[in-house]
Amino acid sequence: MKTALTIAGSDCSGGAGIQADIKTMTANGVYAMSAITALTAQNTTGVTGIMEVTPEFLGQQLDSIFTDIYPDAVKIGMVSSARLIETISEKLKFYNARNVVVDPVMVSASGSKLLQDDAVETLKNCLFRLAVVLTPNIPEASVLAGVSIANEADMIKAAEIISNQYRCAVLLKGGHSVNDANDLLYKDHKCRWFIGERIYNKNTHGTGCTLSSAIASNLARGIDLETSIQLAKEYVSGALKAMLDLGKGNGPLNHMWNICQEEK
Repeated sequence: MKTALTIAGSDCSGGAGIQADIKTMTANGVYAMSAITALTAQNTTGVTGIMEVTPEFLGQQLDSIFTDIYPDAVKIGMVSSARLIETISEKLKFYNARNVVVDPVMVSASGSKLLQDDAVETLKNCLFRLAVVLTPNIPEASVLAGVSIANEADMIKAAEIISNQYRCAVLLKGGHSVNDANDLLYKDHKCRWFIGERIYNKNTHGTGCTLSSAIASNLARGIDLETSIQLAKEYVSGALKAMLDLGKGNGPLNHMWNICQEEK
């Protein structure tokens, strides 16, 4: 069985973070493992507490995984401090990790910064060049490329800048009022659009985590990048269309839509 590792924070309500990643990886046919960067107290209405692990303990988790069940792909989600990012980079290089997918969670959908400046710079300098693909949303790509993004031409320009700078493929996720959920892959100086259906579901918590984990799962199975992205988008669309409705706020997706039988 192929294996995949998620390096991210824990969402105790199960909608995002490692819980979403593990469910996604399982639903996409790979054995899921996790290295936890932080514990959070959160639910569909917001986050009330964060307890970050030490760099030493994160390193121990990664050593335990790579020396026993070597992952066929690695997904990296939000890592809040520079020291943790440095630890991840050192371990991935030491173990020659493959099929690394980085979801650069730096800016919220509303444009709020989620990382301190030193952590952002460390993320760019230490992790981006290890990635097979980066999966920024439009606010994140705007920060990384140093350009404003208001239309599809701007998306192409930003993806080109990021890809050339960090020498990896970039999947720039659409939405955010720029287009109708179409994503842009910029790879090897070429563009490909992945056309998405905008699904009117208010419960979208963890969508970015889910997409990047699905891509990593497909890469772990030996599927090429473009097909991995297409399959991942189809999986996320199915999870949204399932219209799961849990919690009092922005609820989670139905990550198990493709393997669970509907209740009678």
